[in-house]
Amino acid sequence: MEIMIQQEVIEREIYIIRGHKVMLSTDLAELYEVEPRVLVQAVKRNIDRFPPDFMFQLNDTEFYNLKSQIVISSWGGLRRANPYAFTEQGVAMLSSILRSKRAIQVNIAIMRAFVKLREMLAAHKDLARKLNAMEKKYDSQFKIVFDAIRQLMTPQEPKRRKIGF
Repeated sequence: MEIMIQQEVIEREIYIIRGHKVMLSTDLAELYEVEPRVLVQAVKRNIDRFPPDFMFQLNDTEFYNLKSQIVISSWGGLRRANPYAFTEQGVAMLSSILRSKRAIQVNIAIMRAFVKLREMLAAHKDLARKLNAMEKKYDSQFKIVFDAIRQLMTPQEPKRRKIGF
């Protein structure tokens, strides 16, 4: 039985923290359908498989900033410790310690999401490089076109709804 998980759900749960694309232990536990403490216990029993470039714990400032970015006041609730962040390699390593069929299927979906994200970033960089080369090749009459294309390539800031009047 194959478990269907929407790629968009996984992609929304990939964050950039300390310059790494990571997923949080709380989100991973939800995807694996285990309690966060169960996931963390399994990791701690196999801690030698998780060097610092595979997993790290968020500090208070990072956790606060993440909570305020996501704007979910109840997220995290009562907790004794901040969540852990798992890099792509850390998520792959989780499959070796969480051996349920669901864990295997979830890991496959997560690996696909990381690959898709990497491909999108590479395509964006390649497009920017080609645009720079074309701009050097053509004269200034096309400057407006190149500026418009760059503006389209720049991610827009999400519109924030005003609270109150």
